[in-house]
Amino acid sequence: MLVTPARWLGALVPFLSPPTQYELLPSSIAVASPTKVHAYSVRRTCHIIFVRRRLRTCLIVLSLLVASAIAAFFYVLSIPLPPLYSRFHEAELRLPQHNVSLSSPEGRDGKYLWIANHASKCGWGNAMQELFLNAYLAYRTDRAFVFDNYTWSREESDYSLYNLKPIPSRIPLTAFMRGPIVGGEFPMDDAAPRSVTPEYFYEVCPNRTIIGSYTVNDALVDPSAETHVQAWTESMASHRCVEIEQSPPEIFDEHVFADAGRLLGVWPHFSQSPIVQNFSWSTLVELAFDNNREVFSPASPFDLPLSAAPLSDGLRRYTSIPGLLVLHIRRGDFKGHCYDVLASRSIGYTGFNSFPSLPDHWALPEDVSERDKRALYTRHCFPDIDMIVQRVEDVRASAAGQGLSHVYVMTNGSPSWVSKLKAALRAKHDWALVASSRDLMLNPEQKYVAQAVDMLVAQRAQVFVGNGFSTLSGMVVMLRMANGVSPNSTRHW
Repeated sequence: MLVTPARWLGALVPFLSPPTQYELLPSSIAVASPTKVHAYSVRRTCHIIFVRRRLRTCLIVLSLLVASAIAAFFYVLSIPLPPLYSRFHEAELRLPQHNVSLSSPEGRDGKYLWIANHASKCGWGNAMQELFLNAYLAYRTDRAFVFDNYTWSREESDYSLYNLKPIPSRIPLTAFMRGPIVGGEFPMDDAAPRSVTPEYFYEVCPNRTIIGSYTVNDALVDPSAETHVQAWTESMASHRCVEIEQSPPEIFDEHVFADAGRLLGVWPHFSQSPIVQNFSWSTLVELAFDNNREVFSPASPFDLPLSAAPLSDGLRRYTSIPGLLVLHIRRGDFKGHCYDVLASRSIGYTGFNSFPSLPDHWALPEDVSERDKRALYTRHCFPDIDMIVQRVEDVRASAAGQGLSHVYVMTNGSPSWVSKLKAALRAKHDWALVASSRDLMLNPEQKYVAQAVDMLVAQRAQVFVGNGFSTLSGMVVMLRMANGVSPNSTRHW
């Protein structure tokens, strides 16, 4: 049998073979029709378009995703790591009350309360309001309060990621504040035991009673803060060292803080207790305030810095600054909170934003339409620039707003949005100065307690306009009320 050159080469070198082997056909057989050749060409073209191009597109997309991930990785690595506040931790561990030989009510015979399930991974406003009530519970039960860090994460790592940026997982409370809550002295006429750290608690209390908060809280129906205090006082009475199990719920949960009727029953005693009256911001926070005074409200040459005011004066150190208007305006993810959480559940102002003596109160009509309801939450929870400017004009026209000359905006808004707001405020009135949180000059340690700096500025404002749905605003309102500031000078959107 004769072998054609094409078949011989194909057998010898397979990869040179054409896609299909054909026998030489007799000349009498007709050649393939043009229609079949055309159909083959169409199929091959479709294969190229729909398979090869799709593969190429997938490879391009995959490459872009890998490149983006690598870029994000190196972006995170390029950001300087935040400080870990080691000097504050070390100072806390050296507190003089960390001595088992001290006489009662301290030392080995003292009583202690360690609330291990305190709030974590939440904003400073939420953490701070719970901290005050927890410390007050310890004070009411004649126990040394065991204070922990402001905690974002309880994991081992010192750093966490928030919005793709590293933040400290834990910040010592003494970076935020001073006073009895964090181991400071009580007044001379008060024999309450001083607060201690968890490290000392475990040393002085080798045998401690661990209580799950649910064992007490679950027996209470819509309890007030005062009811909580009484129930826990009774539950802990026979135990020297009490540790609250690190599991939910918190002793004072979000429902207590959201309801003025349940929260404010403790106000007469709580507001006058050393927990509140002897509270001061930390030296770190007050230094940021003094260094930035020219930014938000230039001081008189005769004004003394906060560091010169006696620490024993507590809240009385924070006098009002004439002419200063402070606005608390939440942006960013708060929009979703306003509509998807608050409006959908018809939730009103928080407890500390709802003192009866305040001029502005939340009222939601029973028959309100969804459209009007959304408009109401927009104006009070997430106002736009026009609404903000109009509200400022209303405040300026009030008796408490006479003489306002400087505006400070405490906000997490973007720089571009803040610039538009500043321009709108200046266009409406000839302010001597308009500044915002974005204008503060802070060192690395102050950067991660900046919310406390904002609160201090707001606490000292002639007029403060807060967000009634914000716990951060609520704590500013609480401190102003406890310091005897006129309720008429504390407003809401």
